[in-house]
Amino acid sequence: MNGMISTTRRLRTLVSGLSSDAHMWNLVYLQLLLEERGHQVSNLGSTTPDAEILRACRTERPDLLVISSVNGHGRLDGLRLIRALRAVPALRGLPVVIGGKLGIDGRDHAGAAAAHLTAAGYDAVFDDAAEGGPDAGLLRFETFLADLADPAGGRSGTRRAAGPGAAA
Repeated sequence: MNGMISTTRRLRTLVSGLSSDAHMWNLVYLQLLLEERGHQVSNLGSTTPDAEILRACRTERPDLLVISSVNGHGRLDGLRLIRALRAVPALRGLPVVIGGKLGIDGRDHAGAAAAHLTAAGYDAVFDDAAEGGPDAGLLRFETFLADLADPAGGRSGTRRAAGPGAAA
């Protein structure tokens, strides 16, 4: 370091797949990415039932919940999850993001899907089908993460855009 004191706070983060998604490599990747940036991570794994995600959020009280989808069911499963999560008064203010392959129809509906998921309660959506593809989504996620971890420039309690092709 250059002698400056870091003002970035360490986030307690839950990472999880959705109930119908058996992929694990994406969750391990996200865990490593978050840990490399100094954050504490609990990885709930793949095929995690909604009830287990809600329980973990209530008991672990994370600063951020990260949902990842590889099988393309993120749009449907993610919508069900966020509605259940936002119905719990203690979890209404929890920052929650979703990313990955969110659709299975092969058409680019990233903007509409992101708007729909954000309206349902996600703070940001990083759809692989969005402009710039997965790499651009990952950069938008890192920007979101840095903003959330920065107490000086962090969240004001309102959702904001996470960049082109993402909604927040």
